[in-house]
Amino acid sequence: MDTNSIAVLILVGSFVVMLVCRFPIAFAIGISSVLTTMFLGLPLMQIAQLMVKGVNVFTLMAVPFFIIAGEIMGAGGISKRLIALSDALVGWIRGGLAMVNIVASLFFGGISGSSTADTASLGTILIPMMREQGYDDEFSTNVTMCSSVEGLLIPPSHNMVMYAMVAGSVSVGRLFLGGIIPGFLLGFALMIYSYVLSVKRNYPKGAPFSLKHALTTLKDAVWGLITVLIVVFGVVTGIFTATESAAMAVIWAIIVSSVIYKELTLPKIWHLIERSLGTLAIVMILISTSQVFGWLLTYLRLPEMVANGILGLTSNPLLIMLILNVLMLILGTIMDMSAIILVATPILLPIAIQAGMDPVHFGVVMILNLGIGLITPPVGGTLFVGSAVSGVPIEKLIKTLVPFLGVMVIVLLLITYVPGLIMFLPNLIMPVMG
Repeated sequence: MDTNSIAVLILVGSFVVMLVCRFPIAFAIGISSVLTTMFLGLPLMQIAQLMVKGVNVFTLMAVPFFIIAGEIMGAGGISKRLIALSDALVGWIRGGLAMVNIVASLFFGGISGSSTADTASLGTILIPMMREQGYDDEFSTNVTMCSSVEGLLIPPSHNMVMYAMVAGSVSVGRLFLGGIIPGFLLGFALMIYSYVLSVKRNYPKGAPFSLKHALTTLKDAVWGLITVLIVVFGVVTGIFTATESAAMAVIWAIIVSSVIYKELTLPKIWHLIERSLGTLAIVMILISTSQVFGWLLTYLRLPEMVANGILGLTSNPLLIMLILNVLMLILGTIMDMSAIILVATPILLPIAIQAGMDPVHFGVVMILNLGIGLITPPVGGTLFVGSAVSGVPIEKLIKTLVPFLGVMVIVLLLITYVPGLIMFLPNLIMPVMG
C-alpha cells in the first residue's frame, strides 16, 4: 500500500472511529487532520495557517449575523404573529392547526433560516395547541419537525452561505432564489399529506376564512416579514452583499422587536447575542478545522478517486444523481449538517457538475438532503429538539415519521430530476452573463 493510500486510511479511518466514539465533530475533523499531516511529514504550522484562512472570508461574516437575527426575531414576538397570520390563511381547512404549523414554518424559516430554531420556537406554541384540540402527539411533533426543513430552503439560509463559500464562484443570490420554489413545494407536499391524514382521523378545523381578519393579522406580522425582503431583494438587486444584508437584518430585527412589537428589552438582547455566540463558536471551529480536512482531501486526490469510483460504476447522469442523493442521505444520518457541507462539497460537487448539474442546482439538492438528515437518527438535531419540546420519546416518533420522510424524499427526487424547479427563478432574475 502506497503512502497516499495509508494517509487516506488514517484521515478517513480516524475520523470515522472518532464519530463512532461520539467525539465532537469539530474535534474529530481536527484530530484526524493533525494525525494525517504528521504522517505525511508536512509542517504543523500549515494547519494553523489553513485554519485562519478558513475563517478569514468576508462572505462568512453573514453567518453570525443571520444566526443573531434569527434569535432576535424568534424571541421578539414574531413567532406568535406568524402563527396568527398562518391561522387566518389556512386554519379553516380540515386539520387546520397542522396547516398553520406548515405555513408558519414557511414564514418563520424565511427569518431564522434554521430548522432547529423553527422547531424550538414554533413547537413550544403549536404542539400544546394541537394536543388540546385532539391531535396525536406524534403527528403534531412530526409535522413541526418536517415543516421546519422549509426554513433551510427559503432564504435567508446561512447554510447556503456556507455552501457558496466552499463551492467557490457560486452566487449567494442565485442560491437564495433557487431555494424558494423547492421550499414552497415541500410545504405544499406536507400540507397534502397532512390533509389526507386529518380527514382520515377527523382532526378539527378552525373558524371560517375571513378576509378582514387575514388582512389584520398580515398588518401585524408584516414588520417581521420585511426582514426577508431586506435580505433577498438586497442581495438579488446587488444593493447589499450577503454579509451587508445580514447585518441590516440584525438592525431591522432589533428595531421591530424592541420598538414596534416592544417585546425585547436590552438585557434580553444581550442574552440572545451571548447565546448566539455559543452557536457561532461551534460553527467557526468547525469551519476552520474543515478547511484543513478539505485541503488534505485535495492533497491526497480523494475527490478524484471518489469521482472515478462513481463514474466507474455508471456514466448515466440520472444514476449518478441518484447515487449522490443516497450518499448525502446516509451522511445526513451520521454527521452534522454544517460539517457535511464543508467536507463533502469539494468531493461531490465536481461529480455533480460532470453529471450535468449546475452548482446552484446541486447546492439546493444538498441542503434538502441534509435537512432530511436533521430529522433522522442517530444524529438528527431537529429530531432531538422535537422530542424534547413535545415530550414524545424518539423511538415513538421514528415509527410514525417514516411516511413524512417518504413525502420529503419524493420532493427531493422531483427537484433533482426537474432542475427547472430550482433554476427557474435564478435564471429569470439573476441570469449568468456570457
